[in-house]
Amino acid sequence: QVHLVESGGGSVQAGGSLTLTCAPSGGTFTINTMGWYRQPPGKDRELVATISKGKQSNYGDVVKGRFTISLDSAANTAYLQMNSLKPEDTAVYYCFADLQYYSGNYDFWGQGTQVTVSS
Repeated sequence: QVHLVESGGGSVQAGGSLTLTCAPSGGTFTINTMGWYRQPPGKDRELVATISKGKQSNYGDVVKGRFTISLDSAANTAYLQMNSLKPEDTAVYYCFADLQYYSGNYDFWGQGTQVTVSS
């Protein structure tokens, strides 16, 4: 059964940097798209960034210019480099993957990782 293995996150002061990683594991699959959403305290989940197998990336407006998503296709691992972090970036960050798995395409979600930015 495929699941997503997430790492990174934690606490940092404003202006600092963190890197999140996410890798599907546990089966035979092809990555279509991977990315992250986040859910700030008391708010709805929002797009952070996505990247396709063709390396086309898309960013939420609030992180453009500060965050960079990348995909290592050989390692089946996505990375989210977060720079110039702000207190409003505090949220639970959820990795997702749209995978071709067996005969269909399926979405998988990670368990979430907490990012806390202090002022």
